[in-house]
Amino acid sequence: MRILLLGLACLLGACAHSPVDDPQDPLEGMNRAIYGFNERMDKLVARPAATGYTRSVPGQIRSGIRNFFDNITYPTVIINDLLQGKFSQAWLDSGRFLLNSSFGLAGFLDPATLVGLEKNDEDFGQTLGRWGVGSGWYLMMPFLGPTTNRDLVGRVGSAATNPLAYTDSQVNIPMAGLGAVETRSQLLGAERILEQQFDRYAFVRGVYLQRRRNLVYDGHPPKEDYEDYDE
Repeated sequence: MRILLLGLACLLGACAHSPVDDPQDPLEGMNRAIYGFNERMDKLVARPAATGYTRSVPGQIRSGIRNFFDNITYPTVIINDLLQGKFSQAWLDSGRFLLNSSFGLAGFLDPATLVGLEKNDEDFGQTLGRWGVGSGWYLMMPFLGPTTNRDLVGRVGSAATNPLAYTDSQVNIPMAGLGAVETRSQLLGAERILEQQFDRYAFVRGVYLQRRRNLVYDGHPPKEDYEDYDE
């Protein structure tokens, strides 16, 4: 479900355009059924947990927790900087990681942003896309939300470079749960936009695919991609 929430993170700034029948979504019937299941689970579990978390944990502490999770998974960004040939960015991102891990108290604080080392977003799915691997089919996964064939393969690499994956289950399971609740809490204010959509499934699909395309091309996708999409 965490990936679903990440896919919805751009709701406040995006206006998705997606045809009802998308050729990139040949499994639409099954995907819609799984989307419905995820929505029910979100209503029953994730949203109440995120609401309770927001009400009970002060904002500054939530911000520190968010910074911690961003920082501890940042080696994935650095590795993919290198795999994509972005060596200058890799150098700056390494500096960001070291600064926040030390002077930022293991990442709970973000002094790197204060000195101009902005956060970047790179993952193995983007790396595959940068080297010409097509996105493949759109997929809706139980609990995990939207993805594609390419991004699903990329998630394996991202999991392998997540330091929390190598900790004891008594540590990584609670940490994963806390991370999911924190991510969901950031999207409570965006729910109204989703509720206003006539076809929420198509809206989420469009937002996810557009966001991933923009990330692969660093915000400058080829013009013909949009033309093919509209057709």
